[in-house]
Amino acid sequence: MKIIDRILIVFFLLIFVVSLSSAQKIRTPYFAGSFYPGDTVELISYIENVFKKAPAIKVDGEIVGAITPHAGYQYSGQVAGDMYKQLKGKKFDVVCIVAPSHRELFRGVSVFSGDAYKTPLGIIEVDKKLARGIAKECDVASLSMNGHRAEHSIEVQLPFLQMALGNFRLIPLVMGDQNYNTCKSLGKTLGKILKGKNALVIASSDLSHYHNYDDAVKIDKVLIGTLKTYDYLMLMRNFETGKCEACGGGPIVAVMIAAQLLGANKAQVIKYANSGDVSGDKSKVVGYVSSLLVKSDKIQSKLGEKDRKKLIEIAKKSVYNKIKGKKTPNFKVTSEVLSRKCGAFVTLNENGRLRGCIGYIVAEKPLYKAVEEVAISAALHDPRFPPVSKSELDKLEFEISVLTPFKLINDINQIEVGKHGLFIVKGNNQGILLPQVAVSNGWDRETFLKQVCIKAGLPPDAWKDKKADIYVFSAEVFGEH
Repeated sequence: MKIIDRILIVFFLLIFVVSLSSAQKIRTPYFAGSFYPGDTVELISYIENVFKKAPAIKVDGEIVGAITPHAGYQYSGQVAGDMYKQLKGKKFDVVCIVAPSHRELFRGVSVFSGDAYKTPLGIIEVDKKLARGIAKECDVASLSMNGHRAEHSIEVQLPFLQMALGNFRLIPLVMGDQNYNTCKSLGKTLGKILKGKNALVIASSDLSHYHNYDDAVKIDKVLIGTLKTYDYLMLMRNFETGKCEACGGGPIVAVMIAAQLLGANKAQVIKYANSGDVSGDKSKVVGYVSSLLVKSDKIQSKLGEKDRKKLIEIAKKSVYNKIKGKKTPNFKVTSEVLSRKCGAFVTLNENGRLRGCIGYIVAEKPLYKAVEEVAISAALHDPRFPPVSKSELDKLEFEISVLTPFKLINDINQIEVGKHGLFIVKGNNQGILLPQVAVSNGWDRETFLKQVCIKAGLPPDAWKDKKADIYVFSAEVFGEH
């Protein structure tokens, strides 16, 4: 082969390589120099300093997910850095970031359709195979550039991740809709697609916006309290009713669902602050929290005997006084356990037969207050029975079920008869059965599923429908001795 021919071949190969490289869709830094340092050396120095200031924290289990703020580093950088410091030395093959859209309006979830994100610290390749899998599996997601072009909520996370983890592949997701159906669909999909992968899921979100300092702390305290109970149903309800705020509330809920399906059972809050703590201006602040979602062996302690007796006393006195026309006592509760918000049912039996059963399925009220209210409802407002009369009071037997938060499942084999209760939702229909119902009737798993469908007013085999959502929960059940 002549030298000129070889030169031409090399020349055309170079052109091919250059054209291949330029054909890649790389999302270049948009907020470098504004939200965070744009100079590489300065950026490295900043994050190293943040990590140096971050306290050493004992993580309560295996890290599965995280929640972190996305404001400019001068405001939320230390809150984020305290969490990212806990990731140093960890190895994850893929990191999935779920973020809200601040500047573009679109429906559903946008799965980044490009090849990579770039920061001043280098290029992070997208795991395109997993990204395509998410877009295909999730009915509200699609491959798109929507929400990625000029969105800061993913970009500001990346330098921290690069400094903490080194090499990893990325799955960037931006939510255009943040309703519960979108969160649930995305969370379930991530739980399915990432199962068995060495993956980390991250929700990018700030908290309340532009309240005065004291009001912001109160509002954010509601979110953090619900986060600690790992109750994403209650968290979504609090968002919908305005009890708490987050610009990335949808990403938080979606990531909590995904992380739980991947094994997480606890949210460990790392740091809370707001912009007023940094700027000194406390007239209109933005709240920030960082948290790890972990698979932990440290489960919440059960009720003590004294607490159980107190709840039975509250249930009985509430029903007795109401039916006798007396005022419900103002119960004095000092126990921290009884004051925490929790779902609960009160079951009334008479001569071994059900006489009423009503409850709160989510943690709307402090446990002692929930028991007071549902005990009265079980006696007077269960539509299956007439109201309890005065002559029946001494015949009643009280049973209380204190519920754990609900857990959305992808696989019915996760249902353990005797341990789990079931809650099914399909369209406007929903039904719940407590764990003890399956045991007392001798049901197996499939019969239990059929019966909860019937309770919801659905066909017995509705649990097989992909549009039906099945939740499991446990209950601490006790009654009078």
